[in-house]
Amino acid sequence: MKILILGTGCAKCNALMMATEKAAQAIGLSYEIEKVTDLKQIMAFGVMTTPALVLDGKVKVSGKVPSVDELKTILQAVKL
Repeated sequence: MKILILGTGCAKCNALMMATEKAAQAIGLSYEIEKVTDLKQIMAFGVMTTPALVLDGKVKVSGKVPSVDELKTILQAVKL
C-alpha cells in the first residue's frame, strides 16, 4: 500500500506520520510511506487543511490526527 502524509512539516504532520506507521505495523500491513511537503502537490489532492492522509491515491483524512486505533480501522478498510 502506498501511504502519503501531506503537510508542511508541522507537529501535527509529524504526529500523523508516526501514528500511521505505528498502526500499519500493528496490523502487519505491507506499505511504503512518503511525506509530501510541496504545496502544489498537496493542493493537487484537493486538500486545503493539513495534515492529510492519502492511501493509494485517495484522501482518507484531512485536517486532523486520528488515534492509532482509528488509523488501524482506516488502513484495514483499504487493505481489504
